[in-house]
Amino acid sequence: MKILLDFLPIVLFFLTFNQAEKRPDEAAALATDWFGFMVSGGAVGAKEAPVLLATVVVILATVLQVVYLKLRGQKVDTMLWVSLGLVTVMGGATIYFHSETFIKWKPSVLYWVMAAAFWLSPILSGRNLLKMMMGEQVELPGFVWRNLNLAWIGFFSLMGVLNLWIAYSYDTSTWVTFKSFGGMGLMLVFMIAQGIYMSRHMKPAEGDKS
Repeated sequence: MKILLDFLPIVLFFLTFNQAEKRPDEAAALATDWFGFMVSGGAVGAKEAPVLLATVVVILATVLQVVYLKLRGQKVDTMLWVSLGLVTVMGGATIYFHSETFIKWKPSVLYWVMAAAFWLSPILSGRNLLKMMMGEQVELPGFVWRNLNLAWIGFFSLMGVLNLWIAYSYDTSTWVTFKSFGGMGLMLVFMIAQGIYMSRHMKPAEGDKS
């Protein structure tokens, strides 16, 4: 359930953009009627309407995600708060200036924030952030935790660069597809590789020794 909730804003962003891109004039009219007061100049053009509508939807979906967790008394992860702040600020700039540039930078900034968190945690607190999150479920040697922490730093750093390369090298439709599915696919591959690496160094549970 949590995984579905986490990916819901991304899926809604893709679906909204995809449908609006098929009918840009209708999307522009809808965006102008409903959100014109939020846009510089008061009117939305057909070219920017799909990404603007998708941005509005992803902001609302992320807000509702936080509200849902709060109403159920569940903890809102720090990164979800960061994501909400970034999507609100950068998404708001995209809407006001009706420019897709701001929302295209949002994933990269979020990736780099996460990379910085993994990098700074051992320096500032002396604690491995990944071990703090997974240490109760998995027992691994210290050097493995350090290697995994470095791997996450590298992964998030490269993902931020890759997002911008896609954004500026290809059209918006290609970027939206990458943002929605390419990023998730690469994350899945990375986590599988991480799981394989971890499995080689996990200590066997008591009773499993032969």
